[in-house]
Amino acid sequence: MSASREKQNRQAQAGQTNPKTAREAQQRREQKRSSILYGLIALAFVAVVIVSLVWRTDIIPRMSTAAVIDGESYNAAEVNYYYQSAYRNFVNQNSYFISYFGLDTSSSLKSQTVNETAAAMLGLELEEGETQTWHDYFLDQALNNMTVIQASLKAAEAEGYAYPDGVQVQYEDSMSSLRSAAAASGMSVGQYLKGNFGAGITEKVYGEQLLRVLRYSAYAESYQKSLVYSDSDLEAVYNEDRNSYDHVSYENATISGAAESTTDADGNTVEPTEEESAAAMETARATANEMLDAVENGEALEDLAETHDTTYYNNESGTYSTSVMSQWLFDDARKDGDAAVLEDGSTVYVVVFHGRSRNEDPRIDIRHILVSLGAGTIAEGEEGYEDEQAQLKADAHAKAEELLAQWQSGEATEDSFGALAMTESADDSKYDGGLYTNVYEGRMVTEFNDWCFDSARKPGDTGIVDTQYGAHVMYFVGSGIAWKTQASTVLQNEDYTEWEDSLVEGVSAELRSGGLKFVG
Repeated sequence: MSASREKQNRQAQAGQTNPKTAREAQQRREQKRSSILYGLIALAFVAVVIVSLVWRTDIIPRMSTAAVIDGESYNAAEVNYYYQSAYRNFVNQNSYFISYFGLDTSSSLKSQTVNETAAAMLGLELEEGETQTWHDYFLDQALNNMTVIQASLKAAEAEGYAYPDGVQVQYEDSMSSLRSAAAASGMSVGQYLKGNFGAGITEKVYGEQLLRVLRYSAYAESYQKSLVYSDSDLEAVYNEDRNSYDHVSYENATISGAAESTTDADGNTVEPTEEESAAAMETARATANEMLDAVENGEALEDLAETHDTTYYNNESGTYSTSVMSQWLFDDARKDGDAAVLEDGSTVYVVVFHGRSRNEDPRIDIRHILVSLGAGTIAEGEEGYEDEQAQLKADAHAKAEELLAQWQSGEATEDSFGALAMTESADDSKYDGGLYTNVYEGRMVTEFNDWCFDSARKPGDTGIVDTQYGAHVMYFVGSGIAWKTQASTVLQNEDYTEWEDSLVEGVSAELRSGGLKFVG
């Protein structure tokens, strides 16, 4: 095990005594599985890097051992798959923060150290004087991911787990996309992979590791979905952290206490003085207190906001945050009609509290089969465009009707609908049988949303919905309640993390210097 991995283990043990640190570490670990999946399968679609930068020979990286996990050896090419995936996934997910992290994507990672800002955001607690290169950071990420995947696949094999058909379908589609991307770049698949992953990555190596990732994800998701909890379990989670599950109803008026800048004779901006800024805040406070007195005497805040030319806002489902206003609203002492003047920086608020309740909004599970619109030949604005679009929509709708009739003539079950979605849907959800879970109102496009959240909707309902994307064959699976779904997810994540930790407990994982010179 590398020194940095040992350090991470020490940090994890120390975090158990600090609730805040432990909670933040838990959140990072809960994101791990999705990061592994989406980071490792996305690279078939990235732009190719400069091929001349990689090693010219492919033979040595495929022969040199770069890592050994629980007795199983991985060559440099295989480690490079996970290393490059971890790196590129990190860059994609943190594109807005790269400059804060001090990461230069155009320079060697081996010559760059993780700065204090990055270490804090990533949860790395480096000791005084200790440094870690970005190269070592991504090596550790690669080794961690490889360890989890290997341990999970061994557990799946021991259990006799049968991988869903969607795994093979997604694998074949991904490999097809890889070949298309290579062709579009004017390269062979081997050249394209070499440019993206480094020497040694052949189509065979890539395909083998991709299939491992997809199988890992299917097995992990299957385990997590198998975790179910009683109402008393969910109530206990809710009572531990009510703020995360509750909504508040309130209204507020916003008054700016910032002094305005001025312009001098030459057109240059002149910032306000301290005295001007203080005077502006006093004026805002005076206005806010005047409005508060009026509210407490029975006047409507909305009318007062209009009279005083301030911004009015009414929210029936406010959620918790660390803001000054939110802290006041979610105080257990709040009762209907409470009003106050609050300050947050140079902004003054007049706030009226009306109520607090659990988030009982519906959450639904839905399956669908998307029939995409065909490609048109007439440009928008040209004669005949509208007629052609209407025909394309009609064709998609007709195809959707055929698919619905096909399903109805068979077993007409949820499973058979999922099987049909896997072969016929143009949506990526097809790999999971067209399933979308935990859908909240407003998440989907209007027509799709309105069908799902029709008050008369019941499990097993089917239909066809036309949207801008084409025609959707719909199957309504069922509905739940927001706070219960959220609480269940919290417990699932906790129990899943414990289960995954148990799989890798005692598993030895180490890097080998001989093959590592070909990684990165």
